[in-house]
Amino acid sequence: MGEPAVEPQAVEPKADEHQAGDRHEVDLLIVGAGPAGLFGAYYAGFRGFSIAIMDSLTEPGGQVTAMYPEKLIFDVGGFPEVKGQVLVDNLVAQAEPFHPTYLLGHLAKELTHGEDAVTVTSHKGAEVVCKAVIITGGIGNFTPRPLPNAEEFEDRGLRYFVPKLDELKDLDVLIVGGGDSAFDWAVSLEPLARSITLVHRRDKFRAHETTVQKVLASSVEVLTFTEVKEIRGNGSVEAAEIFHNKTDEHRTLEVQAVVAALGFKADLGPLKEWGLELIKRQIAVDTKMATNLARVFAAGDITEYEGKLRLIATGFGEAATAVNNAAPIIDPSLSLFPGHSSNQ
Repeated sequence: MGEPAVEPQAVEPKADEHQAGDRHEVDLLIVGAGPAGLFGAYYAGFRGFSIAIMDSLTEPGGQVTAMYPEKLIFDVGGFPEVKGQVLVDNLVAQAEPFHPTYLLGHLAKELTHGEDAVTVTSHKGAEVVCKAVIITGGIGNFTPRPLPNAEEFEDRGLRYFVPKLDELKDLDVLIVGGGDSAFDWAVSLEPLARSITLVHRRDKFRAHETTVQKVLASSVEVLTFTEVKEIRGNGSVEAAEIFHNKTDEHRTLEVQAVVAALGFKADLGPLKEWGLELIKRQIAVDTKMATNLARVFAAGDITEYEGKLRLIATGFGEAATAVNNAAPIIDPSLSLFPGHSSNQ
């Protein structure tokens, strides 16, 4: 196990009271308060820009805070391991000296271009006038991929992510899925749960190989070519019927919790109306992280380009690239390269 991450001292910002008609003038607006957006806020402050951050969620952290605040993350530079919420808290603390304006609980709705600025209006009517925009998320609602009769048991034993690991302590848990989330939950819950069964419809996994091997070597029972036929219970989850999709052999598991880690379908929401060039559900960008719209950049998981790799670490680098390429647009006297922070 690695050294614990340093606990930040900053107070986490909450949803504010910005109302219709509120107007903010800043150098840079970041749409999305996930890890890439928070790092972008720090980096923009480092470059001397005033910043606003807009997000439809009521707390910073994006998917990390909403879906897996207690899950350990292993692929962020400088941290052998770090809990999702600790990472978010540290990113907030890192940006805090530059006093970003948070518009939390505000969905970015409209974008209009002026002569030398752009204006973004939230669904609540708050306006941000800025020299440039970086989109790092704020992609609207996440719709979970379906599991048979799951709706009957939502919040009654069935969940799509685990914000509090202790909620599943000493329970028999069924995890459904073969991606990173499924295997990460298995690793995190294995010391706490009474038993864990992980089922996947194929024998190939989309998770990191090291995590897969760790789970296979643990007490977790991993069943391949296996799917869920039905969840059962009287008011809450009590069992799940599973079946082998090659032999049609059925089996009933006594479980009190089901984690449906099958992924989510994301909707870009109002961003689809901005005129952005899209590749499927992602925003197309060039090597400068610039979109097809003037003064609008993007970074993080919401972007797409040839060779794109969706990692938090990649999002950090993309956010810095976007800020630096936005710098001469914000202030024509500035150069692209700011120098190294170690020179300050």
